[in-house]
Amino acid sequence: MSQWTLAPEPFDTADATALRRAYYGDVAGSYWRRPATDAEIDEGLAGDGAERLAPPTGRFVVGRYGDEPAACGGILMLDGGRAELTRVFVRPGFRGRDGARLLMERLEGEARGLGARRMVLNTRLDLLPARSLYVRHGYAEIPAYCTGPYMDIWYGKDL
Repeated sequence: MSQWTLAPEPFDTADATALRRAYYGDVAGSYWRRPATDAEIDEGLAGDGAERLAPPTGRFVVGRYGDEPAACGGILMLDGGRAELTRVFVRPGFRGRDGARLLMERLEGEARGLGARRMVLNTRLDLLPARSLYVRHGYAEIPAYCTGPYMDIWYGKDL
């Protein structure tokens, strides 16, 4: 029986890059209500700030189910002991296997290790499964701490 392993990994390894592309394709495709093209994914990933998801400013975590890269997420340190949760993703074929819970726990642990005392995040209103995941893990709606074209709701949690 396969099991999850989750560990920090550079954002630009082959597996991390494939997961970041799948994440962007998933969220962009749901926004546009059609599959994102490779060119659109490339454009979305260009200059997305992923290089900050490495110590001391952040961390990127890859989750594998057995040998398959199946999940990812990032932590970006902000100010005042806050970290932002970002790029949380489990490939559709691996959902329902407890990976999201394990990923959230690992990301929160990584944030604590970087000195965070509070985690914040932003998402879109239409991403109902993601919003449900955050609420299940103790996140509550907070006032906006940043703005952007794909930010509709903000959540926070003390670590």
